[in-house]
Amino acid sequence: MAELLAIGPLVVGGLVVVAFIAGWVDAVVGGGGLIQLPSLLIGLPAETTVAEISGTNKVSSAAGTLIATITYLRKVAVHWPLALALMAGSAIGSALGAQLVRFLPKDWFTPLVLVALLAVGTYTIRKPQMGLEHEPRHSRVTAAVIAGGIGLAVGLYDGFLGPGTGSFFVILIVAVLGYGFLQATVLAKLANLTTNIAAISVFAVHGQVLWLLGGMMALANLSGAFVGARMALKHGNGFVRRVFLVVIAVLSVKLAYDTVVLFF
Repeated sequence: MAELLAIGPLVVGGLVVVAFIAGWVDAVVGGGGLIQLPSLLIGLPAETTVAEISGTNKVSSAAGTLIATITYLRKVAVHWPLALALMAGSAIGSALGAQLVRFLPKDWFTPLVLVALLAVGTYTIRKPQMGLEHEPRHSRVTAAVIAGGIGLAVGLYDGFLGPGTGSFFVILIVAVLGYGFLQATVLAKLANLTTNIAAISVFAVHGQVLWLLGGMMALANLSGAFVGARMALKHGNGFVRRVFLVVIAVLSVKLAYDTVVLFF
């Protein structure tokens, strides 16, 4: 309770609302952390460490990712050998990244995420038909090896920084493996759930999670994720792609503004 009093009721309420929105976005296409994490950076007291912010963010995100994953798995078939390779790589990468984040200066967060986000958005716009059809382009063994590499790379990023992990999983699975946006989102949920659990384990061991705030945000994130996953399943690949591009555009503008303010 002391941690909530230190933050203030208005800020806590705002963070809970943000968590709901982030859960919706994350369930549809990934990238909810790009809404939730900056909000935690702004709302939490200045003395809160980067690791505590990341740990709390992971608790909230994991709840939403779990409910979205369950919802998707009930409706969309998954090739499990590939999914397990992706998840294994994700777990290893995330655990390593969570160890490294303790050494990351707070001021580096926004510029690093902005660069990655602009690259993803530009690539997606230049490939208008990408992800609208589900057309896997590799043999099962090759695809599993590639998936493991994707999991390792994006998992490392997730444990180290985190925002936009779901979007990066989706875009790589679509662009490299030839999956449709909806099918890629299912795999991204499984991988993102794995990275969240791995990172939370590391943060928890070091006492770097604000559990009460994280729990409140987790309930809101879970609710948003349930609504978002059902909408994505109803409207398909085209809807997911449109939401993806809108999220990328809005967050790029916000992060660009934050970067200008930070350095100038």
